[in-house]
Amino acid sequence: MAGQAHEYHHGDQDISAQVATFRSVMGATKWSSLTVAVGVLFFTLWFCTEAGFLTALISAIVLAAVGIFALQSRSSAH
Repeated sequence: MAGQAHEYHHGDQDISAQVATFRSVMGATKWSSLTVAVGVLFFTLWFCTEAGFLTALISAIVLAAVGIFALQSRSSAH
Protein backbone atom coordinates (compact mmCIF):
# COMPACT_ATOMS: atom_id res chain seq x y z
CA MET A 1 0.00 0.00 0.00
CA ALA A 2 2.77 2.46 0.88
CA GLY A 3 4.60 1.70 -2.36
CA GLN A 4 1.80 3.12 -4.52
CA ALA A 5 2.14 6.69 -3.25
CA HIS A 6 5.20 7.40 -5.38
CA GLU A 7 3.35 6.43 -8.58
CA TYR A 8 1.04 9.43 -8.36
CA HIS A 9 2.20 12.63 -10.04
CA HIS A 10 0.09 15.71 -9.53
CA GLY A 11 -1.29 17.09 -12.81
CA ASP A 12 -0.46 14.07 -14.98
CA GLN A 13 -3.92 12.50 -15.11
CA ASP A 14 -6.18 12.70 -18.15
CA ILE A 15 -9.21 14.77 -17.16
CA SER A 16 -11.08 14.78 -20.47
CA ALA A 17 -13.91 12.65 -19.05
CA GLN A 18 -14.39 15.01 -16.09
CA VAL A 19 -14.33 18.05 -18.40
CA ALA A 20 -16.95 16.50 -20.67
CA THR A 21 -19.17 15.61 -17.71
CA PHE A 22 -18.84 19.10 -16.23
CA ARG A 23 -19.77 20.73 -19.55
CA SER A 24 -22.77 18.42 -19.95
CA VAL A 25 -24.05 19.13 -16.44
CA MET A 26 -23.58 22.89 -16.86
CA GLY A 27 -25.37 22.82 -20.22
CA ALA A 28 -28.29 20.84 -18.83
CA THR A 29 -28.50 23.18 -15.84
CA LYS A 30 -28.59 26.40 -17.83
CA TRP A 31 -31.14 25.17 -20.40
CA SER A 32 -33.34 23.63 -17.70
CA SER A 33 -33.23 26.90 -15.76
CA LEU A 34 -34.33 28.82 -18.84
CA THR A 35 -37.18 26.38 -19.42
CA VAL A 36 -38.37 26.72 -15.82
CA ALA A 37 -38.15 30.54 -15.98
CA VAL A 38 -40.17 30.67 -19.20
CA GLY A 39 -42.79 28.33 -17.75
CA VAL A 40 -43.09 30.26 -14.50
CA LEU A 41 -43.45 33.55 -16.38
CA PHE A 42 -46.06 32.13 -18.73
CA PHE A 43 -48.26 30.52 -16.10
CA THR A 44 -47.90 33.44 -13.66
CA LEU A 45 -49.01 35.98 -16.25
CA TRP A 46 -51.77 33.75 -17.55
CA PHE A 47 -53.37 32.67 -14.27
CA CYS A 48 -52.29 35.25 -11.67
CA THR A 49 -52.80 38.51 -13.54
CA GLU A 50 -55.33 39.99 -15.86
CA ALA A 51 -52.84 39.94 -18.74
CA GLY A 52 -54.47 36.93 -20.37
CA PHE A 53 -53.20 34.08 -22.49
CA LEU A 54 -51.88 36.06 -25.48
CA THR A 55 -49.85 38.49 -23.39
CA ALA A 56 -48.43 35.63 -21.35
CA LEU A 57 -47.51 33.73 -24.50
CA ILE A 58 -45.80 36.73 -26.11
CA SER A 59 -43.88 37.48 -22.91
CA ALA A 60 -42.76 33.86 -22.63
CA ILE A 61 -41.61 33.80 -26.26
CA VAL A 62 -39.64 37.03 -25.78
CA LEU A 63 -37.99 35.66 -22.63
CA ALA A 64 -37.16 32.40 -24.41
CA ALA A 65 -35.60 34.27 -27.35
CA VAL A 66 -33.51 36.51 -25.09
CA GLY A 67 -32.49 33.53 -22.98
CA ILE A 68 -31.47 31.45 -25.98
CA PHE A 69 -29.39 34.34 -27.31
CA ALA A 70 -27.76 34.93 -23.92
CA LEU A 71 -27.04 31.27 -23.14
CA GLN A 72 -25.58 30.20 -26.48
CA SER A 73 -22.04 28.93 -26.25
CA ARG A 74 -19.42 31.26 -27.53
CA SER A 75 -15.99 30.16 -28.64
CA SER A 76 -13.35 31.20 -26.18
CA ALA A 77 -9.80 32.20 -26.94
CA HIS A 78 -8.36 29.89 -24.26
